[in-house]
Amino acid sequence: MVFSSHIFLLYFLPAFLLLYFLVPAKWRNAVLLLASVVFYAWGAPDFVLVLLGSTVANFYIVKAMDKARNLKTKRLWCAAALTVSLGLLAYFKYANFFVDNVNALLTTLGLGVMSWTKVLLPIGISFFTFQSVSYVVDTYRGVNRPMKSLVDYVVYIIMFPQLIAGPIVRYSEIADQISARRRLRWDECLQGFYRFVIGLSKKVLIADVIGRTVDVTLGGDLAALDMGTAWITLAAYTMQLYFDFSGYSDMAIGLGRIMGFKFPENFDNPYVSTSVTEFWRRWHITLGAFMRNYLYIPLGGNRCGKRRMYLNLWVVFLLSGLWHGAGWNFVLWGAYHGFFLVIERMTGWGRSDGGRFKVLRVLLNFVVVMIGWALFRIEDLGQCWIFMGRLFSFSFGPIGIGVSSQYYVTLIAALAFSFVTLLPFGRKLQQWTFCTDYRGGQHIAVWVVACLLFFFCTGALGATDFSPFIYFRF
Repeated sequence: MVFSSHIFLLYFLPAFLLLYFLVPAKWRNAVLLLASVVFYAWGAPDFVLVLLGSTVANFYIVKAMDKARNLKTKRLWCAAALTVSLGLLAYFKYANFFVDNVNALLTTLGLGVMSWTKVLLPIGISFFTFQSVSYVVDTYRGVNRPMKSLVDYVVYIIMFPQLIAGPIVRYSEIADQISARRRLRWDECLQGFYRFVIGLSKKVLIADVIGRTVDVTLGGDLAALDMGTAWITLAAYTMQLYFDFSGYSDMAIGLGRIMGFKFPENFDNPYVSTSVTEFWRRWHITLGAFMRNYLYIPLGGNRCGKRRMYLNLWVVFLLSGLWHGAGWNFVLWGAYHGFFLVIERMTGWGRSDGGRFKVLRVLLNFVVVMIGWALFRIEDLGQCWIFMGRLFSFSFGPIGIGVSSQYYVTLIAALAFSFVTLLPFGRKLQQWTFCTDYRGGQHIAVWVVACLLFFFCTGALGATDFSPFIYFRF
């Protein structure tokens, strides 16, 4: 079940919210838990017991870790909890990749291949694994106490708004909100609805419209693309990915606000960055924070000399690439970004805001990020190199043949929205759009606009069956 579907928008969500608001406060977590199980089981019924089993196991392992009387025992319990979470992730996400590469090596050596039944990837496994890991490690470090209620813990791990694609939420960030007795305020519920509709519109009215043409183009003969079409397609995918993922995050944050939770922001205008370093402070913010707190700093961060720091950065982004997908293109994508991060750290480029050359640096960085997205999108490396070649082929042909004008209008609008904060009034316009303090007549105006957008989105969904969430597969 995806947020941008009629089954969710017209049936699941209204039924859930009606029950959620009607029951006494002490029962709201139980309702949220039941709804989250149904939500996950709808899309992955074969894995719901694995999800619940690993979550319950970790709850009791962490409690045992907290009660341990010596450091060695505590470390053993911590290792056991991490093994449960990361072991499942390694098996479901990387077993096929490992076996495929071993078989490729065996074939090269003229030896027999391993027989293997392909493992299906449970949706959202990376996100609920990272959330579980953060809870285990933070409890071990003393950042938070272990939770007392099993229901509250399972709700924290599998809460349906952010279960599938984040944002990644540390328990310490919502510890006071996870209580079943949290208060609900109607003004915050309305603000949550507005934020949800913004995300839904980004997904349905922009990402999906662009994505249909992108998929057709990249699924065809890449060698036949001229240079102009290749760059337009890459720019379109760059917009599709951003509006798809940031739209999901907006919807998750909005749903959380309706239910009384305040999830962390996940995007902050990433394409106006003047460096790759700044880009990663603005793109998928909660993943960046996770990698910094649980990987980069434990590796030594920047406290162990420059050479080791550069190695740490590169290793973190190699693993970040592998986290996004079990494929060599993702590893190369991570190495690509790691390379630029190291270069920027060595030269000081990443610490500069660009000054009077800011717009030029933004455009240069945007091109660098776009080329990286080609690695991210085209998993077959042979096809990826062909596409890269077309980007710099200097062969031009007629643009727009067989492509609807809606595609180009939407792409131009997406580009304008992505760079609007570079304009003097852009930041104020965005702040008003994402305002959380509407008053009086503003609420009425925004409510009307939000309702109109909601109806436009549901109508658009009825006209197509194309509405995949890109990050569901990660």
